Amino acid sequence: MTKKTRNCIFFIFSGLIFINILAWIVVFDLNGPQFLEVTFFDVGQGDAIFIETPKFHQILIDGGPDSTILEKLGKTLPFYDRSLDLVILTHPEYDHMAGLIEVLKRYKVDFVLWTGVIRDTSEYEEWQKVIRKEGTVIKIAESGQKILWESNPKNFIDILYPFEDLAGQEIKRSNDTSIVSRLVFTNNTFLFTGDISKSVEKKMINREIDFNSNILKVAHHGSKTSTSEEFLKKVLPEIAVVQVGENKYGHPNSEVLEKLKFFDIKVLRTDLNGDIKIISDGIKFKYETAISNF
Repeated sequence: MTKKTRNCIFFIFSGLIFINILAWIVVFDLNGPQFLEVTFFDVGQGDAIFIETPKFHQILIDGGPDSTILEKLGKTLPFYDRSLDLVILTHPEYDHMAGLIEVLKRYKVDFVLWTGVIRDTSEYEEWQKVIRKEGTVIKIAESGQKILWESNPKNFIDILYPFEDLAGQEIKRSNDTSIVSRLVFTNNTFLFTGDISKSVEKKMINREIDFNSNILKVAHHGSKTSTSEEFLKKVLPEIAVVQVGENKYGHPNSEVLEKLKFFDIKVLRTDLNGDIKIISDGIKFKYETAISNF
């Protein structure tokens, strides 16, 4: 084989490798992150919602009643990813807060958003100790705040409630101090309600707040104290997610489930379906469940 022939073969072979690499780059770009994923973790009787944006911004709303959230995050995130952009504590009750304490101990969290209300519980004392020790940036929630995670102005989280700064107030029953937020991803919307009761729902209706949403996180694990008919008429969700586990309270309440059925709303439950993931491209969405019961 002559030198000229060898050089020709080398260039052809090199060209084929370059074309193959280029093809993979194109495929990678086409299959790159285009979707928003919102996962309602099955953490038993408690709330834990994980949001990942198309550009991999990661937000955790509540952490459930125990360390189960660590297992969930460990399976969801790559092994090398030990950070979160934002943690939101809707209100300082153990079934929303206890798991977040464990998360803050093991993950680097850039920002924490919460109400700052005071509770006289051991979990609350531990929460205060951890957020001070870890040195994360603390923000106090109040309606009117907007969380922007990408340059697209159509993608954001609106804080709808509480209507005032509650920091430093001692409130025994903190359910009605829950942060209510609405995630907007182009044309798809999610409403996260914490444990608010019908009285807060009524306040929001009276304020004429826009909280129409495709997906509703049903308040207070489906308790009869929440999810009024008037509220559902305003939200008009296609899917209602109930985060609930084995409990002594009768959650979710049969009347609430009947109301959801009356409005022809698809109900997904973490106690029956396991983890529930909503995947959105901004125009349409689909859901996946860990356990299929359909």
